[in-house]
Amino acid sequence: MTKLFHYILALQIFFLAMCQAHAQESMTWDDCVKEAAKNHPDLISATEGIKASEAARTVTSSGQYPQVDASMSGSAAKSTGSASSESYSASLTGSQLVFDGRKTDNKVKAAGETIKASQQNFRYASSSVRQSLRSAFVNLLKSQEMTRIAQDIFEIRRGSLELITLRYQSGLEHRGALLTAEANLAQAQYGVNSAMQDLRVSRGNLAKELGRGKSSGITVTGDFVVEDIPADDIDLEAVASRNPQVLQLASQKNAAEFNLRSAYGDYAPSLSLDADIGKTGTTFLPQDTRKSVGFTLSMPLLEGGLRSAQVAQAKANVNQLQANETSRKNSVVAALEQYRASLLEAVENVDVQKKSLSAAEERSKIAEAQYSIGTISFDSWTIIEDNLVSAKRSYLNAQAEALLAEANWIMAKGETLEYKQ
Repeated sequence: MTKLFHYILALQIFFLAMCQAHAQESMTWDDCVKEAAKNHPDLISATEGIKASEAARTVTSSGQYPQVDASMSGSAAKSTGSASSESYSASLTGSQLVFDGRKTDNKVKAAGETIKASQQNFRYASSSVRQSLRSAFVNLLKSQEMTRIAQDIFEIRRGSLELITLRYQSGLEHRGALLTAEANLAQAQYGVNSAMQDLRVSRGNLAKELGRGKSSGITVTGDFVVEDIPADDIDLEAVASRNPQVLQLASQKNAAEFNLRSAYGDYAPSLSLDADIGKTGTTFLPQDTRKSVGFTLSMPLLEGGLRSAQVAQAKANVNQLQANETSRKNSVVAALEQYRASLLEAVENVDVQKKSLSAAEERSKIAEAQYSIGTISFDSWTIIEDNLVSAKRSYLNAQAEALLAEANWIMAKGETLEYKQ
């Protein structure tokens, strides 16, 4: 009984620590979503990518607007045997692009498609973060429940040991049964310790997905109910067409097509209007006014095949991205089919394991009563008890696997972090 006292003391210490952890911080799924949306580095990086794309479009479109420069200069010169001379000038120079074969216009449109691609990249990052966060949340929820089950199993083994000890002391049971019961209790204690370690690891993983620098005493609240169950007649092609990876490649392809048009524009002449106004003189703040207006017309004649090579390169890029888009969509459809099947199987398995657990619990109650009055043997009873222990774990694992399968299905659809089932 000394060993039993140590086991119970260890459990009391463990659950005291658990209560302290619960007092530190408890989070719902919505709490986790809000924190990850604000702090996760992958989302921050994707947001900055959108800003960079928007700035790049502004840079490109600036060529469509008037360009004005201001300048001022002054100099003094002196030669041997002559007086020194000074000259000053100040001017404003402006130019306006009139025509360039729509090269700049197509580059601006390509930059707009690049922004769309960056936005879809953010959606994909958000979808990935959701899947990782949901997995970490479910695993912590499972670890918390496993500690409770480990305690239940410990209590089952402890009760069995007490009963067998009494029967052994009364001469109604052999020593092998007693040693087996003690070994089962030790195994149950190991299960409690293992659950504690898993709980610690699960907390660290969730802290990482929340964007925190270190783990803390996080606990989560939630249930094991699957809500996003796909219908049998769902159009997977339509779902795949809305996937952010597919849409990102589509935007990249569109940008490449505009870049191809821009490459063709290099064959056209470029026309711009130029104007200049300024003052010149030999004294500071010169008084002589100078004005000029003109135009610049340029057209490539011979460049060693440069432009034809650029067009060929742009065509190849369009074809490559078209093939990538088709390949990605096919892959998404296949993934949707796989994850839908996995989710439906996982949900069905939960029902199966629930029935198995109910049967095991009922058999355990009956067997315990039968063993206490000696109508079944120790070997038969311990097999039934082992089945109950296994059924408890199997049911929890099935519930967690169903939630993880749901998270994979939602990611395959491309839903973002804020998606509600």
